[in-house]
Order: sequence, then C-alpha cells, then structure tokens
Amino acid sequence: MSTESAGAGRTADLTNCDREPIHIPGAIQPHGVLLVLREPMLEIRQVSENVQALLGVTAQDLLGRTLEALLPSTQVESVRATLLSERLKDHNPLKLTIRGGSGERTFNGIAHRHQGRLFLELEPSSEQEALPFFGFYHQARGSMSRLRDARDLRELCEEAVREVRRLTGFDRVIIYRFDAEWNGQVLAEDRVEKADPYLGLHFPASDIPRQARELYTLNWLRIIPTVDYVPARILALPEEAAQGPLDMSFCVLRSVSPIHLEYLHNMGAFASMSISLMKEGRLWGLISCTDVSGPRYIPYEVRTACEFVGEFMSSFIPSKEGYEDYDQRLRARSVQARLLERMTRNPDFAEGLCHPPPELLELTGATGAAVYFNGATTIVGKAPTDEQLQGLIRWLGEKADPTEVFSTTSLSREYPEAEAFKDVAAGLIAASMSRGRHNYVLWFRPEVVQTVEWGGNPNKPVDSQDDQLRLHPRKSFALWKETVRGRSLPWKDYELEAAQELRRNIIDIVLQRSEELLKLNTELERSNVELDSFAYAASHDLKEPLRGIHNYASLVLREESGHLKPTNRTRMDTVVRLTQRMESLINSLLHYAQVGRTELSLRETDLNEVIASVLEVLKPRIDEAQVEVRIPKPLPPARCDRVRMVEVFTNLITNAIKYNDKETKWVELGATSTSEGDTVYFVRDNGIGIRPEYYEPIFRIFKRLHGRDKYGGGTGTGLTIVKRLIERHNGRIWLESQPGEGTTFFFTLGSEKDEPSSTEVGR
Repeated sequence: MSTESAGAGRTADLTNCDREPIHIPGAIQPHGVLLVLREPMLEIRQVSENVQALLGVTAQDLLGRTLEALLPSTQVESVRATLLSERLKDHNPLKLTIRGGSGERTFNGIAHRHQGRLFLELEPSSEQEALPFFGFYHQARGSMSRLRDARDLRELCEEAVREVRRLTGFDRVIIYRFDAEWNGQVLAEDRVEKADPYLGLHFPASDIPRQARELYTLNWLRIIPTVDYVPARILALPEEAAQGPLDMSFCVLRSVSPIHLEYLHNMGAFASMSISLMKEGRLWGLISCTDVSGPRYIPYEVRTACEFVGEFMSSFIPSKEGYEDYDQRLRARSVQARLLERMTRNPDFAEGLCHPPPELLELTGATGAAVYFNGATTIVGKAPTDEQLQGLIRWLGEKADPTEVFSTTSLSREYPEAEAFKDVAAGLIAASMSRGRHNYVLWFRPEVVQTVEWGGNPNKPVDSQDDQLRLHPRKSFALWKETVRGRSLPWKDYELEAAQELRRNIIDIVLQRSEELLKLNTELERSNVELDSFAYAASHDLKEPLRGIHNYASLVLREESGHLKPTNRTRMDTVVRLTQRMESLINSLLHYAQVGRTELSLRETDLNEVIASVLEVLKPRIDEAQVEVRIPKPLPPARCDRVRMVEVFTNLITNAIKYNDKETKWVELGATSTSEGDTVYFVRDNGIGIRPEYYEPIFRIFKRLHGRDKYGGGTGTGLTIVKRLIERHNGRIWLESQPGEGTTFFFTLGSEKDEPSSTEVGR
C-alpha cells in the first residue's frame, strides 16, 4: 500500500518566523504514536512513522485497517463506545492494551476531535506512573488551599512554582507574565542551584511569537521530554494526504519548531514543559519548566495535576492582582463617584469633569488631560498644543476603535508625530465618547527614561552563515541592561478600568440628556402645532368683529361727522386707524400661522426664474426708489418650494430697498460655496445697516428697530416669516452688517451644518 507524508513543516527563516505554521509540522515527538481515525468504523487513515518502534507494526500494515487490529478482543467494544462518545475529554486518558509484534503493552490513550477527524495519541504507560485517585485528591486539596490562602499576586506565584516543581521534579520552574506588548517578566522562580536564576528578568515578545501564543491559549499544557528528539513524520493514505497538511493544534505529541528547540539548547535545557495562565479569556502568562540535568518525561496523570494547578491559579489572578493596588482602586472609585455627581449636576458635563482639575488626573495617575467635545477643547495639567491635539484626534478617529479605550505607553511608536511632544505625552489613554464624531477624553504621561534588565540581548536574533541571513534564537541569557526612551510609566489595570468606567458614565449622561432633549423637542413641536392652530383660529375669528368695528366707526364718521364734537371726531378717526393697523397685524399673524401649517412642495427649482418673477412684480417700487439690482452671475438651482422662495426673496429684496437712505442705492443677489461644498445664497445691500446686538432680535415676530411709520412702516413679521420658511427647508439664515454701510443676509437650503464664517462666504 502506498503512503505519503501528511505535510512537513517548513524551514523557518528571517522572513517567516512570525508566520511559521507550527500547527501543521507534519511530524510528532517520538515518545508516543499518533493515529488519525475515520468514524464510525475507526479506520486508521494516518499514522506516525515511529509506530513500528513502539508497537512492533509497520505503518503500511496499519493504514486502511481498523483500530481493532491493535486491541485485544476484550477491549474492542468498550474502546469503540468510548471513542464514539461525544465527550471524549471526560474519558482521557484511556487505559489501552495494544497488541503488537513484541506482544501486549500498556498505553495511555489521549483522544480528541478536530476538523472532522478523530485523533488518538498513545503514550507508553506503567502502573507505577499512575497517580492514585486519593493521592491526587490530597495533593490537589493541599495545592488549592495554599494557592487560595496567598495574600497577593507575589505569594500566589511563589506558591504555584513550588507546587509545580514538587509535582514534576523539573530543575527550574518560573512564572512569566506578559505585558501589553507581549514582552515577559519573571515574577517567581523555584530552582536547583545549578540552574541559572531568571527572577526579575525581562524576555522579548519575539521569544514567544504570535502563533505560539495562540496555541498556548488553545492548550493549557505543552511538554517536550527531550530537546534532542528526531521527529517522526506522519504517513497517510494518498487520498488523505491530498486533503492537505494535518492540523495538529490540539495534539499533545505535536512536533516543535526547530527554532524553539535551538532556543532551548541555548538555554542549556534538556526538557521543558509550559502551563498556560489565563485571565478573562486572554493569555496572561506561563508557568515555564526546564530541566538542565537531562531529559524528563512527565506522565499524563502528573501533567493533569499540573494543568489543574494552572487552571486553579488562573481563577485567582484577577482578585490577587486587585490586592496589589487595593488602596488606589478604592481612591479611583471615590474620584469616579465625585466626577459622576458633578457631571450629572452640571449642564455642561465637560465643565463638571474638569473642575476641580486634579481629580480627572488623579483618576488615572496622569500628568495632563484634555476633554474634546463637539469641537471645544478643555485642557487640564500638561498637554500637547492645540495644533498637536487636533492632529492626534484625527489620527485616533482613523486608528482607534470607538467602542474601546485605547492605551499605549509609547505613543510615538504608533503615531510618529508624537515624538515632538513626548515630554508631555509619551503615554496615552483615549476614551471615545461617541461613534462617528471625534469626541474624546485623553490622559497623558510624559517620557520616563527607564533601565530594563533582559535575559540576554533581545536585539540580536540574526546570524550570518555562508553569506546568508538565518534567524537564530538568542544564544546568551546572561543579564543584559537596556536604557529605554520614548516611553511613559505603564498604565495599571485599575487605571484603564477607571477610564473605561468614566467612558460608560459619560455615554450614559449624554444619552440621558439626548432623551430629555428629544422629549422636550417633541413637546415643543406639539406646542408649536397647537400654537399655530390657535394663532390661525384666533386671527381668522378676530377678523370678522374687527371688520364690524371698522365699518361701524366709518359709518358714524360719514353720517354724523357734522354733529360730532371735534374731540369725538378725532377719537373716531383714531378708532378707524387702529382697526386698520390691527387688521394688518392679524393678517400678518394669519400668514405666519399658515407658513407652519402648509406642506411644502419640494422640487428642483431654477432660482433665476424665481428672482426674475419677483423683480417683475417689484419693478414699480424698484424704479420709484431708483435702486440698481445686481446679479453678477446666475444662481445655482435648489430643491425647494418655488412659491415659498418667491416669498423669501420678495421680503429680503423689499427690506433692502426700504432700509436704504443712500443717494445711490443697490441690491446684489448671488450665491457662493463653503469649504464643505454647501451652497450659500445671499441678498446684499448698501443700506443703513444693523448693529450686532440686533442680529437675533430682528427675526422675532412684530419686532421693529425703528418707529412705526419710519422707513415705510410695517408690522415686523417679514423676517420672522423668512426665517421660518428657510427652517422649513432644513436651512439656516444669518446676517452680517456694518451700520451705515449695508447688510448681507445669507441662507442655505437643505443643510443642517453650522453657519460658515465670513471668510468662507466672502463679502
């Protein structure tokens, strides 16, 4: 029967180390045998080539046969039932008797499923290796008790390394914690005298590359009994090999990267074992075991006990770490409560957040902070300049996840422009307050020059051999000191948690106020509708009795004018004049109410045609006032209600003509574009102008800046109606004016953006 290799590992070099496919090495460590089975017949589809050495049967004799060929008849049914069950892990290790060419032999069977395949790994076993249940129970209970009673993280780590070394007999056991950039630091160590001390040393992230960390997350324990092993290749049936390399991510026997083996050689290690330490689903560190005396095989039962120690310790890491900064955590919660109270009480939450200033800094132990909200920046302590902050905020908007708190101790490594202000902001925490809009609370820490002690020079991973660059692990693990620049002091977990909690509080406050504003707007909209209805009904109903008063007063004047005393006649003339004025006011109010009640008919409209019709109607008045109307270039079209735009231009042009006392009068109509691409229309004159304090009041209903009869009189509703019509078009209206020189009214249609400045629209 022909067989093929199931895929061998590639040679790792300088270009692919971090991408080395260590989960598909195509080989195993030869202290056990790997069988890949197809269910439900348990047919052997792949097998390691060392099967003859351990079982006395060749790979060619096994491929294509069922597992029954290796089992005594008394075990066939029980093993089949176990391997076909859903919860394989609960049955590991299977105690198997394997028949081979050299007779029967006892093995530990470790089974798992992955990618539709059933994996069965066989490790030679003996009864002496087994750890009796009660012995395991007493050891585990003692271990749990000692780990639970540890006062803090340091004691927890020290107890764990002692326990694992007692269980395994390794020469050196250390606990290694990762930092935010995956560099490691040795927190605890238990060793024999001849093993070099590593306590307190740092190790670079390159020692454990990304894909290796991913496998440590999937598998809690990894063992290499001897670093000098010769890998045993995986052989497969041709049709099986055609499916590609075998993914061995969960295999205990999986062969190890040659770079890692060289690394262990350079350490002086003959054997190693690693136990993962997890915190909240993320790899926190490792319990790393090495032997400098010789190879060391650890039986499955003892490995299980060690794995249990790792899992139990992992459950205590969050609470024990918390004890390290207990007082600071309490202080942060107290500060958090005061900030929340002030933000809730103060209408401007940014003001409540920043005053008094020290508390925002105290929350995260920062030396400076900035609150950037809706375009306004509030600075606390030492911070970059406004220009530097604007660049940083733009970068954060592109880089950072708005749902998370971004943090770094070396901002210039990720944002090179930060090199210019590392003296105030080498470290950064950025808490986003909203999606879409770049609103942030930023905390800063300055550069602190530090000396780091490494286990060997972390910057020398490459050697030259035969004029070729080849990646090598570090050859020396002797103490090596490095001066580190461009970094701040590290952010503690409780400081990042405080920033995250503050972010949630701010979002809650903003949402609460948005809901309140929405409720007020809804109520205001309802009130406006009711007010429009009332104004319409009132003005409509008042017209009839007012007309009666006017008619009766006029009738009395016509029929009884000769019999009235001069005083009474004057009074009756006043009544008639007042009824005429009152009718004018009521008509204006009725018109204003109709503006709010009438539906707009929006369509693409040529505003040049609108202006032409307006000027035609106003021509007699324009000629009488001798006003020059200027239209330097055609106006762009707009989506609007044509009838209402006639009213807008009529009111604005009429006002421009009316409020002008110059000998040479002119009115200019035009449009321009803002930097954001919006169209702004304008009506400009050289009339009497308006003082700045009246820019807002002139849009109020019935508000006139001059005497009732001056400049042709009027009711003071024209600009109010114009403003309402523009707002009905989702636009804005504003003005610029210079008393004695003229006024320009600007307006947009169909835009909710802020007003452009005078430099944007031009004069």
